[in-house]
Amino acid sequence: MEKRIIPISLPVTGNDEWQALKEPLTTGWLTAGPKVRAFEDAFAERHQVKYAVAVTSATTALHLALIALDIKAGDQVIVPAFTWVSTANVVLYQGAEVVFCDIDPNTFNLDPKKLKEKITPQTKAIMVVHLFGLCAPMDEIKTIAGDIPLIEDGACAAGSAYKGIPAGGLGQMGCFSFHPRKSITTGEGGMITTNDDDLGARLQVLRNHGASISEEQRHHGAKPYILPDFNVLGYNYRMTDLQGAIGVVQLEKLDQFIDERAKWASFYKKELVGIPWISLPNFTEDYKHGWQSFVLIVDEEKAPYSRNEIMEQLQERGISTRPGTHAVHMLGYYADKYNLSPSDFPGAQIANDKSISIPLHNRMVKEDFEYIVHFIKNIS
Repeated sequence: MEKRIIPISLPVTGNDEWQALKEPLTTGWLTAGPKVRAFEDAFAERHQVKYAVAVTSATTALHLALIALDIKAGDQVIVPAFTWVSTANVVLYQGAEVVFCDIDPNTFNLDPKKLKEKITPQTKAIMVVHLFGLCAPMDEIKTIAGDIPLIEDGACAAGSAYKGIPAGGLGQMGCFSFHPRKSITTGEGGMITTNDDDLGARLQVLRNHGASISEEQRHHGAKPYILPDFNVLGYNYRMTDLQGAIGVVQLEKLDQFIDERAKWASFYKKELVGIPWISLPNFTEDYKHGWQSFVLIVDEEKAPYSRNEIMEQLQERGISTRPGTHAVHMLGYYADKYNLSPSDFPGAQIANDKSISIPLHNRMVKEDFEYIVHFIKNIS
C-alpha cells in the first residue's frame, strides 16, 4: 500500500474565509466590531443561549468566567484531573486552589461518583470539561453540585449537546475554543456563553478593559467627548473583526463538519470494534458528540506493543497520532505544587498513559480512513 501522510488535524479554510476577510480589510475596521457581533449573535442562536461573548481564546474565556464569579484567593475550584492544562491554570491566575477530581476513562469526563468527596465549604465553582466533544453527564453533576456554579469547558464541544441542550447552556457559563485543532476555527479565539443577564453584561465589560461603553457603540453614535467609565478591573481579551468574519463563515459549516466527522467516527468504530486491545469511545443516545477528536484506549496487557510503540509504528506509516491530552496532576508544576502522585487519580493516569487520538478531520478522504484502519488492524 502506497504511503500516505495524514496529519492529526487540519482546519478547513478556503475561498469563503478569504472572501469574508475583504470587508474588514477594506473598511479598516479590524479590531472588535460588527463582524465580532455577528459571530456572537450567530453562535448564541446556534447554541440556544442568550449571550455569546467573543474573546481571544478558550483560556481567556475560562479566566473571565472565574472573574465574573468573583473567584479569589481562599476559594477552591474543582477541575478534572485529565484535561488541557489551561483548565487548571486559570484557577491559579485568580489565586484560588485547584482541587482535582478523577475522570471516568470510558468517557474521559469528570466522574460524578468522585465529585461529592471533593466538595468543601470553600468550593466556589466546578470546571466541567466536555472532552473531545462529548458532554459530561450534567444531570448527575448538577444534582451533586447543588448551588455551586458550573463552568463548562467546552473548548472541544462547539455543536455538541446533552439531552437535546447544546453545550454552553448546561451550566452558568460555557467556554469554547476556535484553535485550528477544533471543529471550527478563527486561528485563535474563544467564546463565553451564558443565559444569565448579569453575567452576560459583566463579561462584555471585563473583556474590554472594564469599559462601560464598547468600541462598537462609540463607532455607531456615542458622543465623541463621552469617555467610558472604568468601574472594574478589566482585560484586553477582545476578538478581532478579522477573526469574527472568519468565525461567521466557519459557524455556517459547523453542523456539516460534525455530521462528516460522525460518519467517519462510525466507520472507525465499525472497523476497529473487533480488536481486543482497543477500547473505543462509548456514549448513549443522550449525547450528541461533537467529534473534535477520536480517542481510543490501548490495553497494553492485550496489545502486541506498548501505546508509545504503537504510536511510533503509525507515525512511520505517515499516520500522525497524539495522546488524548494530559493528566494535569502528573505535570511537573502541579505534581510539585500539590505533592501529587500519578496514582492519586487512577482514571486520569490510565487516560494519560494509554490514550491515542487518531486523525479525524474534515480534510480527510475515504482512502485516508481506510489506510489508518488497515494499519491499526495489522499491528501484531
